Amino acid sequence: MYVKVRTVDGKTNAVITISKLTSVEEFRVLVERKLGVKTTKQRFFYRGKQLEDGYRMFDYDIRLNDVVQLMIKPDSEIPASPSKVSAAVATVDEHNECGSAKCELKQEECSSKYYKVGDLVDVRNVSYGAWFEGRIVGIVKGECDKTGIQIENGTKVEQGSGGNSDGIVHNSAESRKEGSLSNSQVGEQLEDNGLVYQIALEEYEDDPPVTVTFEHVRPRAKHMYDFNDLKVNDIVMANYNIENPKARGYWYDVFITAMKKTRTTKEIIGNIYARKDVVLMENCKITSCDDVFQIEKPTLVSARNSEETETAVVRQNAPSCPRCHDNPRTKCKECSCFVCGGKDDPGTQLLCDECNMAFHIRCLNPPLESVPDCDEWYCPECKNDENEIVKAGEKLKDSKKKAKLPSKNSSSDRDWGKGMACVGRTKECTLVPPNHYGPIPGIEVGTCWLYRVQVSESGVHRPPVGGIHGRESDGAYSIVLSGGYEDDIDNGDEFLYTGSGGRDLSGNKRTADQSCDQMLTRLNKALALNCNAPLGKKGAEATDWKGGKPVRVVRSCKLRKYSQYAPEVGNRYDGLYKVVKYYPEKGKSGFIVWRYLLRRDDNSPAPWTSEGKKLIRRHGLDKPLVPEGYLEASKEEGSSEHKKQKRLSDVVLGANSKKAKTVAYKLDDDVRRLIEQDINKKLWQSCNEFLKAGKQKYLVAVAEAFVCICCQELVHKPVTTPCKHNTCKACLRRSFAAEVYTCPCCRYELGEKFCMTINETLAGILNKLFPGYESGR
Repeated sequence: MYVKVRTVDGKTNAVITISKLTSVEEFRVLVERKLGVKTTKQRFFYRGKQLEDGYRMFDYDIRLNDVVQLMIKPDSEIPASPSKVSAAVATVDEHNECGSAKCELKQEECSSKYYKVGDLVDVRNVSYGAWFEGRIVGIVKGECDKTGIQIENGTKVEQGSGGNSDGIVHNSAESRKEGSLSNSQVGEQLEDNGLVYQIALEEYEDDPPVTVTFEHVRPRAKHMYDFNDLKVNDIVMANYNIENPKARGYWYDVFITAMKKTRTTKEIIGNIYARKDVVLMENCKITSCDDVFQIEKPTLVSARNSEETETAVVRQNAPSCPRCHDNPRTKCKECSCFVCGGKDDPGTQLLCDECNMAFHIRCLNPPLESVPDCDEWYCPECKNDENEIVKAGEKLKDSKKKAKLPSKNSSSDRDWGKGMACVGRTKECTLVPPNHYGPIPGIEVGTCWLYRVQVSESGVHRPPVGGIHGRESDGAYSIVLSGGYEDDIDNGDEFLYTGSGGRDLSGNKRTADQSCDQMLTRLNKALALNCNAPLGKKGAEATDWKGGKPVRVVRSCKLRKYSQYAPEVGNRYDGLYKVVKYYPEKGKSGFIVWRYLLRRDDNSPAPWTSEGKKLIRRHGLDKPLVPEGYLEASKEEGSSEHKKQKRLSDVVLGANSKKAKTVAYKLDDDVRRLIEQDINKKLWQSCNEFLKAGKQKYLVAVAEAFVCICCQELVHKPVTTPCKHNTCKACLRRSFAAEVYTCPCCRYELGEKFCMTINETLAGILNKLFPGYESGR
């Protein structure tokens, strides 16, 4: 077993051969030998966990070819000299003093010709273009000049005369009225240039005052229009909700373009202004016609009369809480305490930094005596249990399943070895279900894998150790012929196979001598069900043996010393066989064993025939497939490998042998015709580039191109969207059930009434390239 060690900067890599039971301390020594990093400076990370001493690779579930990150601890830095530190502090102090003096100069209070502190005004939010009620709390000199740079909340904002990138439309000259608010503001701005107004918003009393220039402030609106007094081309202030026009919203400047009045309804149609000469929205229908306000013009403070100093009319704004509509007598768990809904004692309410809900300290379980003094607070539902969090340097917490494993409770110090028998699967075949009969799509007869675990990952034979894969109530799907039983007889196109059981495998043994009779139960019964004959306690023989269920057969190189049909290296898939008969018989050990006669029934030629060897060379399968990273690990560890491992490497790397030329894969005429009819032209063009590389790589390219973005499987009943993405119909239905009416891949708007039509052409192509992949889905 080998893993990769990579530094966090990604510049250094190394392949380390380890065992599942290699301790972290031993791993540090191996890394020191390989990379020259001292063990005291090593910090390892894997899947977000820091590897600590006292544990093994098995405890962190490190698998074959996984990457372990290495962080090299830096040397302790030498502290700076006291003279340099004091000089740096002095420089900072001087800078702060200078900055504070400048700030004081900027915040010099002054008076305005048109406003004074305490005046009720309307202030425009530059981001929204809406007007909010406020009160002037300060007038100071600012950095605003004729270029239009303003200061808002202490930040300079560049303000141009045109539209912005938020979809704002420039207004034409014909939609402006002479003597309107915009024209009057231009003249007034020149006279009052250089002053900045600090305004406290009445609706947001707890927020700090906003800082705006003269053109974004005006006297509070207090005169309401009667609907009959309004005329087209008037500029007024009206209430409008951009997101929901039928609900209350913010107050905007509106240029009236049309008016409608019937017996039951009143309606104003106009353009909403965001700033001078900038239209936010055109042709908006305003239904709140009973409270349309006249825009007040600024007048000199010295020329004010009694009417201009009267109290302004209270305007109705959009409620901050759409559930209770800001009713103080209504209990609401949205804007108030999430437990009791009460709006009393706001000073004792805590706001959760995760879910943003409020809680009374008395409503918590357990209740708090006072408001905690902390920067962040989380409610009981959002707070993570600190006892469940494993911090760096702390002990691991095993799951219930892992804690019950025999390897966790064993007192033996015996190592499992550095081989591939205990590495475990790194991936799983999901193209077909586990109970699939027949060939695996994309796996050709003659395909050979170097290790047994690879056969399990491919889906040809899923058990990593057992010889029979099946279910007692269904049948057997695959078997491995490895010569583990002395009663096996291999004749190539047919062979006698011995059932399982009858051995004492206690103590985690993989094999043992026959010690008792075998029974026709479990996997032995599953293999008997594949025979096209009624199940019999004394055996049975099929009259039409080809009518039985097929069994995938894998021959192992361990059988080579008993059979000439076994491969020299690895595990080879030899096609489909069927059970002709099965019967009990006394074996060489003297105990009863169940024997099965299996005969080959596959259209592909056998790998040991001349036609089969040509087929293997044509598909580029003359060398066994190896796990990812195996060749790299073999090259680095070549000097210390045993003779057997060297022989394996020579076979895999092709030492002293010519490289066979891969024959291009030719599509069937019906498949090619369907591809020409399919609308996924670009995807098929990219896939067809792999035809020269052979069938195996071509099918891999097709599987990657037509994978569902939701389930990450080959699309089943594919639906091709207008944006040319393919998704399973069931996955798209789940997306629509969650009220997500967009393409799962690119978020293209499909609409609620999108017709999910199955792309029958694509479905037919995939069924021909991957026969049987739809079963079980």
